[in-house]
Amino acid sequence: MTSLRHIARYAFLALVVIAVFSVCLWIYGAWHDEWSGYNASIAVSDGFCNIAIIPIVGDFIPFAGADQDGSGNTPPPSTNPDDTLAALRAAEADPNIRGILVRIDSSGGSPVAAEVIANGLKHASLPLVALIREMGVSAAYLAATGAKTIIASPFSDIGSIGVTMSYIDNTAQNVKEGLQYIPLTSAKFKDYGDPNKLLTADERALLERDLKIYHTQFVKEVAENRSLPVEQVAKLADGSSMPGALALENKLIDALGDQETARAWFAEQLNMPLEEVVFCE
Repeated sequence: MTSLRHIARYAFLALVVIAVFSVCLWIYGAWHDEWSGYNASIAVSDGFCNIAIIPIVGDFIPFAGADQDGSGNTPPPSTNPDDTLAALRAAEADPNIRGILVRIDSSGGSPVAAEVIANGLKHASLPLVALIREMGVSAAYLAATGAKTIIASPFSDIGSIGVTMSYIDNTAQNVKEGLQYIPLTSAKFKDYGDPNKLLTADERALLERDLKIYHTQFVKEVAENRSLPVEQVAKLADGSSMPGALALENKLIDALGDQETARAWFAEQLNMPLEEVVFCE
């Protein structure tokens, strides 16, 4: 009998130890996640907001870290597809998030980055709207077309469908400073476009050939994303931008407005009261 009581006591103590250990482990895990920022890195909602905001600002760069110049200075705001798609996936994985607002203020940059972002937005699993506030031109506009609905301020700058390879010719300045360019290449066009040498007629023809190819692709993707005839987009693709109101007339956007306009859009899409649409600012 005494032996059974000892066994029961040891079993009870073992259960207490296991329970205390489990609680301590849970407390440590929660503390570590909070301290390390782990929770913040995977959770988009604070438990109250339900519309994620993904900012697209500054120059478009091809990948994360591409804007680091090694100077140690804080780089200007920029957008890269790696970070944007990661934010998109995080929003989709958060059960408290019911929609995504892509907020755009950018003059463009890398067309490849824009294409990747546009394709990511097209395949979003949640209701998604793009809001162009100050500017959404060139590559930034291409990225915006990935959203099925684009809202823009009437004072915004929209479009600028086109590609540029323009650069500053340094040859006159180099001559003035006594600098001489020494060409050493294994192929005729290996150093074409170098600003320290004059551009030959053959090199210009090569660059203009590529520009036409890129321009045609840009027009094609905008037309597909916006469900517009290629011919219609081609007429607008002279490189110029336009105010939001004119962009609406030309069907480059779907509505004029601001973030409150987007709130009303989400309320309708999600069939919920307007006051229950809360942005994760």
